Amino acid sequence: MLEVKVQHLGAVQFEAKAGRNTVVSDQPESNNGFDEGMTPPELLLASLGTCAGYYAVDYLKRNHLSLEGVQVRVTAEKAKNPARLDDFKIEVEAPAGLSEEHIKGVEEAVHRCLIHNTLRHPPKIETVIKRTQGAAK
Repeated sequence: MLEVKVQHLGAVQFEAKAGRNTVVSDQPESNNGFDEGMTPPELLLASLGTCAGYYAVDYLKRNHLSLEGVQVRVTAEKAKNPARLDDFKIEVEAPAGLSEEHIKGVEEAVHRCLIHNTLRHPPKIETVIKRTQGAAK
């Protein structure tokens, strides 16, 4: 089981911890934040982009191909009713000179990304609200 623990730091900042790793999420100043970390939607896009990049690079490595210049850009639009992100687009910049076969291989590899597949096949999500010990009524 994967686990991330999130703690409120104050204002609109949160710290997410997984093992020894920490990421801070914040809001821009225009939304009462300090702009000291990515917003939750940006973290989601970063998760998708780094996962896609991992699978693209893995494919290139397994096929003994150049990794030079590999970059991933992920975009999404805000949608309403309910508020969410929609119209995701993953753009992988692959090394120059890749054959059509390897371009297709990189694309197939990106489609194996865990985050990509999670978004394409929405998971069940359960929300549980617990009271902290000694919380005021």
